[in-house]
Amino acid sequence: MQSYAKKLGMTHYWDENGTQRVATVLELLSTVYAGKRTQDENGYDASIYALISDKAKTNKSLSGQFKGVSNIKKVKEQKIKPGDGFKIGTEVKIDQFKVSDEICIYGTSKGKGFAGTVKRHGFNTGPKTHGSNNYRQPGSIGDTGASHVVKGKKMSGHMGSTRVKIKKVKIAKIEVGKNRIWLNSPIPGANKSLILIEKND
Repeated sequence: MQSYAKKLGMTHYWDENGTQRVATVLELLSTVYAGKRTQDENGYDASIYALISDKAKTNKSLSGQFKGVSNIKKVKEQKIKPGDGFKIGTEVKIDQFKVSDEICIYGTSKGKGFAGTVKRHGFNTGPKTHGSNNYRQPGSIGDTGASHVVKGKKMSGHMGSTRVKIKKVKIAKIEVGKNRIWLNSPIPGANKSLILIEKND
């Protein structure tokens, strides 16, 4: 089962032992079961879930593929055997999650722009004093005999804004009335960013 959510931010709470814990609060968005892939027709098994939004206008390609589901904004497949309990258009409800359930989280990390080797890869800095001109420079980047930089060399470049998956995140609290779940782990991405929740039934 999959569901889209919006990251609201981080807060804290006290558990049953009186220990203060940090938590990330997510608000579940309207997600429906849109279809399935089967081994006979597609060569693999998967369930398809769609993010629904009143502002989204489903194009002809999606409307023809997922009949019975409208206002589709985003579609995602979960490569598990489709369950028999879901019908096309069935919405994923918050009561399908329970406290202490372990779920997987997919998010996009914050973009850091162009970063050097010290910030991006944790390189050591050079000496600050005694006339050193090599404080944050990367240093040697390859063998002079090879006449080229080895592929995969850790160098400066774009940092962040990548897809991140976190496994086995436990649900700490559920607010049914507000359609929110609290997770006992930091979640990648900025506040109000789109998060994908995946639960293996």
